[in-house]
Amino acid sequence: MKSTKSAKFLCLFLLLTGLLTVPASAERSDTADWNGPFGTKIKKITFPEQSTLLKQTSSAPIALQTTFANVIDSPPVAGFVPWVVLVFTDKRLDDESWQAIVEPSLAGNLTATPIRDKYALGIFDTGASASVLGYENANITGIYNTNYLTESPVSVTGVTGSVEAIVSQPLGIFIKGLSALDPNSPTDPQGKLNSTAGFKGQSNVSIIVGDYPDNRPDLISAVGSPFSVYYTTWLRNDHPISTVRNGQTYTGPDIIIYDRDDLSAPSYKNKLPLELRPLGASDVQYTITLDDEFNIIPASPSIIIGNLSQSLFFVHSVDLAEGSYSAIDKSRFMLDTGAQITIIGSRIAARLALDPDNPEFTVDIQGVTGDSIMAPGFVLDSIRIPALGQWLQFSNVPVVMLDIFSPEGGTLDGIIGMNLFTQYNLILRGGGFMLQDDPVLEFELISSSITGDIAPPPDGDGKVDILDLALLSKLWLATPSSPDWIQKADVVPDGVINIYDLLIFAEHWLTSL
Repeated sequence: MKSTKSAKFLCLFLLLTGLLTVPASAERSDTADWNGPFGTKIKKITFPEQSTLLKQTSSAPIALQTTFANVIDSPPVAGFVPWVVLVFTDKRLDDESWQAIVEPSLAGNLTATPIRDKYALGIFDTGASASVLGYENANITGIYNTNYLTESPVSVTGVTGSVEAIVSQPLGIFIKGLSALDPNSPTDPQGKLNSTAGFKGQSNVSIIVGDYPDNRPDLISAVGSPFSVYYTTWLRNDHPISTVRNGQTYTGPDIIIYDRDDLSAPSYKNKLPLELRPLGASDVQYTITLDDEFNIIPASPSIIIGNLSQSLFFVHSVDLAEGSYSAIDKSRFMLDTGAQITIIGSRIAARLALDPDNPEFTVDIQGVTGDSIMAPGFVLDSIRIPALGQWLQFSNVPVVMLDIFSPEGGTLDGIIGMNLFTQYNLILRGGGFMLQDDPVLEFELISSSITGDIAPPPDGDGKVDILDLALLSKLWLATPSSPDWIQKADVVPDGVINIYDLLIFAEHWLTSL
């Protein structure tokens, strides 16, 4: 059942802010630039006539078996992006050693200097089976030349087809969060990297390098699961960071990388068990071939080697409900920090009696080829994920229906995206190789403030009311480069104050501590 109360609040807010310029029943399409799985982009979201993402759950078809649960109502369609800074070195082993080497600090010679400008920005992406460097970033960091590239092609496959890329020679890849960059200033609008202190990484790793795009989108640069499996990674949504580079704004949680056995790493009591699947993962390495001169070179990028193919992080159990229908204890859901949206496959959609011909919204998904498909979206009554300590429980959850190939074969039940975790700090502990503990995602609800409580800045006054609405109106379409920017007002952390922030703001109207 749609919430008429929420819809009235939304119309009131749009009127007050001067944004309601079309009848409430008209179809609305909004441009977007959100990251989906496997290098896809959400370019547009469309709400059909009389549709709203705000929904009211009238029943609870799944009985939660514990009183210890976090309950998040109406998470956003798109969540945060975990941006990181990447630099590369020439550190490798001999031609007969193909395994990745963990490096607690920068090792080897940088592929490009000065580092203040010669760095890449990429995504900390557990959904990527290999690390990827787009063509533009490969040029910036000095990778796109004959010294660091092989002649081995590799296909990058997405929802609209495949494109050819290049396998790199073994090298060192090192990352740190956006805190590595100097703050932007009016006289220097681009963050500078003046030190490699605190960078963590791997050497002897082969990555995917984007070839000249030639009228198609550049590949999204990403640090994949072969990196995160070795480290403990802290994602702090309570401490977002923004930077501007080449006129583009990048906003994401502060990310801190720790060695996996570092006792100084933080810990949260709530733990979501994960699993590397396919099972039997033993190492991160690339495969080899011979070039025309019979030199040994990588034939494929470095991946987590499992029993069948590359292994990725899976959530152990997910319960979903819509009306009187449910899908319980589903285990083919992948955890994807690189996806801002949550996805369900057609099997789950059928089990929940969802009709793809009558979606509650649609999204325009652009694949790696540059072609687009339209995917139906729905707002589920609930998604619950069992965890040690407090369960994760979400109501009125926007999801996109899309079938994604699974590394286990066939297709996934779905993808757990970062729109479910905008109100959490996260700690991803790697592991899962044979004789190692399984990986785990620890989480803690950010409870020091209320979503939408932005006035007076910086911490608000403990309630969401007309003062916050007035400030949100004043900040409309502001970005981190705006002189009056307030980070807390960017409720959906996409670097601009817009309709998506307003939708979430409406859901928290008149809430208080």
